Amino acid sequence: MHDQLVRLITQNIALSDVEKGLCVQYFEPVLYPKNRVIEEEGKIPCYLYFVVSGFVRLFHYNDKGEEVTTHINCPPGFITSYSNFAGQSKSDENLECITACELLRITKPDLDLLISQSPAFKDFSLLVFQQSLSYNERRSKELATLSAEQRYLKLMNEHPEVLQHVPMQYIASFLGMNPKSLSRIRKQIIK
Repeated sequence: MHDQLVRLITQNIALSDVEKGLCVQYFEPVLYPKNRVIEEEGKIPCYLYFVVSGFVRLFHYNDKGEEVTTHINCPPGFITSYSNFAGQSKSDENLECITACELLRITKPDLDLLISQSPAFKDFSLLVFQQSLSYNERRSKELATLSAEQRYLKLMNEHPEVLQHVPMQYIASFLGMNPKSLSRIRKQIIK
């Protein structure tokens, strides 16, 4: 399971054999079943997760009590409630395995230790947090500027695997629309 993480890191940053060993030492492999909430709102996120296989989502409840999916992650990638994990503050989001998942996880104290022991991991963790910030800015802009159909087509082109493995109600919520609108858009595209 650690091979995918090492491969992802070494696409951007060189790792020594010792650093690869630290990766195995600090990132704990875990398996979760479908529909398991692994981090709960109202609590400080315990882990930063690396998705080896499966699909994970971040969601919260709006003022009407409806689930709002803010992020869907497919492998390979990292997921947590980043600002809450980094600041060790209570999150208003839940982290749920949409499918059965193979994950690697690391606690904040272990991540801090890993970063202090390895300049390569320090550089990589900075890169991950920068990518997360960039993603969130881009996503906010797309929700504000793209039509519902454009958002769906973009997801379809960039991450078709999400459409195959993630329930439509989560995709609709993630795209900022209700399931009926998504169904109508999908029918129009098929025609």
